[in-house]
This record gives sequence, C-alpha cells and structure tokens, in this order.
Amino acid sequence: MRIQPLLALLANSAWSAAAAPATESAHRAAGLRLIKTAPEDPGKWVTEEGKITDYTAKGIGFVDITDITDAQVLASLSTPDSDGNSLQISAQATVIYPTSVSHQTETNALLANISATNPKTWLKTLTDFHNRYYKSTYGTQAGTWLFNTVKSVAAANSAITVTQVTHSFNQPSIIAKVPGTSTNIVIVSAHYDSTGGSSTARGPGADDNGSGVVVILEALRVLASAGFKPKDTLEFHFYAGEEGGLLGSQAVFANYKSTGKKVLAVVNQDMAGYSPSGKISIYTDYVDSALTAYTRVVATAYVGATTSDTCGYGCSDHASARSNGFPAAYVCDEQMDTSTLYIHSPNDSYATIMWDAVLRHARFTLAFLVEASYL
Repeated sequence: MRIQPLLALLANSAWSAAAAPATESAHRAAGLRLIKTAPEDPGKWVTEEGKITDYTAKGIGFVDITDITDAQVLASLSTPDSDGNSLQISAQATVIYPTSVSHQTETNALLANISATNPKTWLKTLTDFHNRYYKSTYGTQAGTWLFNTVKSVAAANSAITVTQVTHSFNQPSIIAKVPGTSTNIVIVSAHYDSTGGSSTARGPGADDNGSGVVVILEALRVLASAGFKPKDTLEFHFYAGEEGGLLGSQAVFANYKSTGKKVLAVVNQDMAGYSPSGKISIYTDYVDSALTAYTRVVATAYVGATTSDTCGYGCSDHASARSNGFPAAYVCDEQMDTSTLYIHSPNDSYATIMWDAVLRHARFTLAFLVEASYL
C-alpha cells in the first residue's frame, strides 16, 4: 500500500484538521458529521439527519470519519479496493487459512441443536421497537434488551463474559467472549441498530439487521449450552450505529488495533433473512480475499452452494475491521439484484422473513466458529 502519497492526500483534503482547522471547528460546533462515500471522496460535512435521509435511505454507502484520528486507518479508507486483498496495516502476521474443513463430527453434532424457536422470539422483540436508530430512546432500549438477552444466553457457560462498549451516543455495542486456550480471536458480527428512512420513522429492521443479530445469537446459544471449549477465543459482536456510518464497529476495531489484539478472522453478517435463491451470498469487495475463500469453503461444506456479489464502499461493519488492518469477510442472504426491497423503510418487517434463510445462516455461523476455533 502506498501510505506516504495517501498521507499527503489526507493532509490536503477537506477533512484534514491541519488544512482547515477553522472550518472543521465550525462544522463540529454546528453538529455536522464528516462522511466519505468512496476512497477518492475527500469527505463532506452533513447533518446527523442528513446521513440517514440523504445517504442510508437512498442506499448510498458511507463511513463517518469525524472521530477517526489514526492516519493509517484514514489512509486505508482512501485506498481503492483491489481484488479483496488485505491491507495488513496492523502488526499481526498474515493468517494461512485451511483449504478444507476438518472438524465435521464435532460440528455436525452441534448443528443438530440449531433451531428457529428462539430466533423467532428474539426477532419479534427487536422488530417491536418503533425503530432502533442509534441516537433514539428506542435504540437505547433495544441495546438494554439485547445486552440482557446476550447475558441470559451466555449464562449457560460461566466462562463466557458479556460486556458493553460505550460510545459518544447512548446505544452501546455488545461483545460476548468465549475464552479459548489461545488469545487469538475469531469474531462473528452483526449490527443491531435500524432505521426506517429517518431518525423518527418506523424502522422494524427485520432483515436489516435483526436477522443477523438472531443468527449469531443462536450460534452463541448452542455453543454456550454445549459448554464448547475452543482453542482460539471466540467473540460475538453486536454493533451500535452501523446505519450512521459504521460508528460502533469503528470504535471497537480502533481499540483492538491500538491494544494489539491478534484477530484471525472477522465474519460480518448484515441481512440473513430473505433469500429467494436459497443460497448464502459471500461478497468479494472490501474484504480479505484469503479469509473470503475460507469462508466459502466452510459455507459450501455445511450449507451448500454459495453465490457472490459486491456491495460497494462502506457497505457494512466488515469495512471497519479491514480499515484497521484485520482480515474480514462479509456474508449476506442474497445477491444485490434479488435482495429484499424493504430495507431502510417501515416495510422491513417480521412478516417478510424467510426462516429457512435464518436457519441456513445460523448453521453456517456455528460451523464457521467451530472450524475457525482451530486456526
């Protein structure tokens, strides 16, 4: 990666404090936020409401970079995607992933415990909130409910810890950790905030992304109940503020980078409940190509054929892991052209969910966690 030229670009850009301190100060004082919609975009200042109504609701991906101060991360966010290659800007070495699965007996025994019973109950509660907008009281209430639910699920195994990550807004991110014999970390993630097209609109967020939340929560339930003891430490991340520009995940991975955590894999799931194709879709842009290939190996072995697609800049929280130098992959329920039409609207409702898709993603997630726990 050409860091030095990119750093020069940053120094001359509209979002560099050194280049325009007075302008930045005035924008911040006015409550504006700085967002990027593409690697070459120098950044634009918008209102909080404008982020949702003018970008999220219109399907325009972006990253809120207002509070990012790490020059390497800013440089990576200005680097065009190149065949899914890892940026490797962190200190950790490149991970070598297997080309086949090797723990089928153990995995299949656990897969037999996957059920839609709890996911249906959990998703009904999530979609009953008016919305889960990260700056709303509903979003805060959803965070409290989710924290308590994750703790309840994890309580089956006293070794599991559940913590909240606080942010500058009230909605927390939530992390459950299954400790391994190694401090190396394997992460599955999903965001739990939602929007219906504005900060106040009804936003059930069933597919986007209540479905991803209940998928990884079901995998946690099965592993906790089984007393599963991994080699690598397993983490389940539930991010706040994704719809506002990947806010929660950026804060989490900035902390992991600064504290030198060794992350072997991050598999993010954003939308896991609507799939006319009946196949998991593994996306190939702004991801780590080697991890993506391994993700496809696991998915193919345990849930069948997959599809592929690209989703663009700032698509979801895997971009935060990648920009901080960690290998990341993105798994979705469908290709873009045949995906649900209802996201970011009041129509992304519980009734639209295809439960075979949720179960397929839950099986994949559990299988990935077991297989990757031996990396």
